[in-house]
Amino acid sequence: MMFNEIKHNADLVSWNAILTVYIQHNKAEEILSLFKMMLRQSPNNKPDHITLVIVISACGKLASLEMGNQTHLYALKTGLALDPTISNGLIDMYVKCGSLGNARKLFEALDIADVFSWSSLIVGYAQFGQGKEALKLFGEMRDLGVKPSQVTFVGVLTACSHVGLVKEGWHLFKQMETEHGIVPTREHCSCVVDMFSRAGCINEAEAFINQMPFEPDIVVWKTMLSACRTHNNLEVGKRAAQNVLRIDPSNSAAHVLLCNIYASTGNWKDFATVKGLMRQNGIKKVPGRSWIELKDGTHAFLAGDRLHPEREKIYAILDELCSQMSDAGYDPLIHVRDSEVLNCEDSLGGDSILKGQCD
Repeated sequence: MMFNEIKHNADLVSWNAILTVYIQHNKAEEILSLFKMMLRQSPNNKPDHITLVIVISACGKLASLEMGNQTHLYALKTGLALDPTISNGLIDMYVKCGSLGNARKLFEALDIADVFSWSSLIVGYAQFGQGKEALKLFGEMRDLGVKPSQVTFVGVLTACSHVGLVKEGWHLFKQMETEHGIVPTREHCSCVVDMFSRAGCINEAEAFINQMPFEPDIVVWKTMLSACRTHNNLEVGKRAAQNVLRIDPSNSAAHVLLCNIYASTGNWKDFATVKGLMRQNGIKKVPGRSWIELKDGTHAFLAGDRLHPEREKIYAILDELCSQMSDAGYDPLIHVRDSEVLNCEDSLGGDSILKGQCD
């Protein structure tokens, strides 16, 4: 309200202040609107590096590649792109938008890449399934003498998880504190749980959770529960679900995953019990939401909805894609093939304190 009273006469400090407030409170969409208003209504207030860092961060949070590209071009035109903070912000933005090619080009163009630049790219490659490339970058980073940060190890452990390098990931996790002086955080531990769980090492994941130096949060237990669903581990899955529901009794994902575990193991009595509790307590599965950015705006979709004006065309193409998938022999209900489940004892190696019986 105070800003609206002065916005026609606001200076750059005022614009940056209101933009900062919105980024701190995760109002990314409002930031882009305010930035456009600033350029239109205050032509004498030229955005500085603080302005652009905030706007670039908002583009990354919204995965708005088009707006990010425009902001990048503006930074080049004004010479602000040479600022290291903006360069790093652009790399992080392109990574979050899934444009790893643009992120890599910017990274390669840097005179000197700092730990933030390295970490952003490593995390990006890891999150988008290019784990080997992430680990290769990590090796190059260490060879150049750049000291890794907590964020770097989040990327490295995620990479190991996604490509199934359990032994290497566990070794790197143990090196964090002994060789790099980085005390593992809750996020690092979540990555390790995910790494074991993806590989089918359910017992090892549970043992690791039980020895963590802090109370496991809901993310850790949901990761475990999802893995139990994938690998049909009823006993550990029930314990994981109990812990999720202890933290959040109305959590729909825990109920749904537990139902799926009961169904996959043929335990229909317990399946019906959980379904009955969901109906009794009014717990419904939260529908998935996705969106795509096109020239005329952002189009959002909920799972199973038919609200989009071009829904008939969309579903016709979806049916055609499903038909092609079936013709190719792909069954979308099968998420993991038996041949993809790793042998945990071989993966963990003889020196692991968590080596035990595989799930």
